[in-house]
Amino acid sequence: MVQPQSHPDNANYALEKLRELLRAGGFGVDGKLPTERDLAERLGVGRRAVRQALEVLEAEGEVWRRQGAGTFLGQKPDALSADVGAIVAGTDFMEIMEVRLRIEPQLAQLAALRARAPELVRMRELARKIRESDDADARELWDGALHRQIAQSARNQLFLSIFDLINHVRQDEAWQAIRERARNGDAVKMAYAQHEDIIDAIAARDPARAAETMRRHLLMLQERLIRETSHDGQDAAMPPTGEPVLA
Repeated sequence: MVQPQSHPDNANYALEKLRELLRAGGFGVDGKLPTERDLAERLGVGRRAVRQALEVLEAEGEVWRRQGAGTFLGQKPDALSADVGAIVAGTDFMEIMEVRLRIEPQLAQLAALRARAPELVRMRELARKIRESDDADARELWDGALHRQIAQSARNQLFLSIFDLINHVRQDEAWQAIRERARNGDAVKMAYAQHEDIIDAIAARDPARAAETMRRHLLMLQERLIRETSHDGQDAAMPPTGEPVLA
């Protein structure tokens, strides 16, 4: 068997070969790479060259490293993402709505100041997709996309990160089941109209009206959720019926 040529100090060579390994894949379900020693032996280079190459790949977001655990494919997960499951499990719909009512009107307000023309076109397209979707799951998907587009147009990364956490909770099956129960024809028609009002206010560069229309939109949802989950004294664990609320 031919032994690999030794390139003990060539970090560029190590980087090239590591890129080939990453493209080939096959690192297991957890995406964990072999140890630096194993990689050095496989590539025929020194551990220093491997370490330098891994530093480059980490800076590029191709791998991430955790002290004492090793090197893994992809970008390092943040602590918040790791805790999302626990947050979902410990959150009820009233807490979600309390946070949405304080965050999303501010996002709409900022979007009215900062949204660009192509983003306004995208908002109207998403609102149209919500109206025209025959499938409840598709409407839910487009509804979430519209609210996220508004959040993106606010151009505040911290606000967007908070919104994404809330949106992740919204996608939980238990939360969606509660939303399904609160939906009826009148509520959907009103939600369609409110979406248009929000977009119109953003397009008009009217931050106060954008915030207020978003607030009214969310208050309508909150009211219906309270009404449905308290119906006949039953709690939020009641089995779902109907289709998703749009909000």
